Amino acid sequence: MSITITETLRRYRYNGIELPAPPGMSPRDVRDLHSAIFPELISAEIVIADELVNGVQEVTFRRNIGTKGRQ
Repeated sequence: MSITITETLRRYRYNGIELPAPPGMSPRDVRDLHSAIFPELISAEIVIADELVNGVQEVTFRRNIGTKGRQ
């Protein structure tokens, strides 16, 4: 019996848009790459789906919403 290792394909989404990503990048690296176009991604939360759908894992960047300057 042999064990084979396969790379999990990931789909990155932000605000309903699918973001392209080079293979082998971590979710944090993809977030940093696209923050040049979407500056709000710098502080976005990374949400990784637990289940694979058709062999693809979905990673969603969720914008952190807060009140600026209030305590």
